[in-house]
Amino acid sequence: MKEALQKTTEYLIEKGFMQPEIGIVLGTGLGKLVNHVDIEVEVSYNHIPYFPTATVEFHQGKLIFGTLGGKKVIVMQGRFHLYEGYTLQDVTYPIRIMNELGVKKILISNAAGAINKEFKKGDLMLIDDHINLQGGSPLAFKGVSQFGERFVDMHAPYNPRINSLIKEIALREKINLHEGVYASVLGPQLETRAEYRYLKIIGADAVGMSTVPEVIVANHLHIPVAAISVLTDECDPDHLQPIDVQDIIATAESAEPKLVRLFSEVIKLV
Repeated sequence: MKEALQKTTEYLIEKGFMQPEIGIVLGTGLGKLVNHVDIEVEVSYNHIPYFPTATVEFHQGKLIFGTLGGKKVIVMQGRFHLYEGYTLQDVTYPIRIMNELGVKKILISNAAGAINKEFKKGDLMLIDDHINLQGGSPLAFKGVSQFGERFVDMHAPYNPRINSLIKEIALREKINLHEGVYASVLGPQLETRAEYRYLKIIGADAVGMSTVPEVIVANHLHIPVAAISVLTDECDPDHLQPIDVQDIIATAESAEPKLVRLFSEVIKLV
């Protein structure tokens, strides 16, 4: 992996990805943040050596470098998932590249289903903690100690200072922002009624198919990270309706302006 990381980093530096401060990972239906970035360079994933390629039709698949909120940012317009056939090391490779390029903070977004019945479709949830149900760890490989400590502490995987700033901004901007626990599952199938009941019992407020691997690796690399879920559907097992993926995308897009405001403002302060 070291040689691959070096070659990818060299390629991106040659393209102009110089001294980024903030890394941003954009989830399903949440690609329009890039419209607020003063873009200097953008590269398709399939042109970057050793980089995975987004295979989900609603993920753009571009790495973007520019300025947002007065800071140099790298934006992943589209992320990778285990359900696409990638490994946990593939999924988290971009986080390691951000580290190699010098990123100091990471902000992550995702689309998720609301388990907590107090949370409604179109709301935002700041992730305070998570439950890893993906069946593995991105740190479970030979030689991981070459990249950082093997046994990573996870008592506060989401940076308390950044989370506090996000909550202050939400209050000031009058954005309804919940706080809760995100459960990450393998997918790509949606959950059954019994699975939603199980998730509620074990303490999940929302469920999705991403984010946790990236957060684990960010902690492994000692990069402060925060994440926000856009709640795109209500997962009430007693009144469950068939899921329309296009409706999920539309809900994410309609809630996106709130996410853009939060990310744009917190970037100025971190």
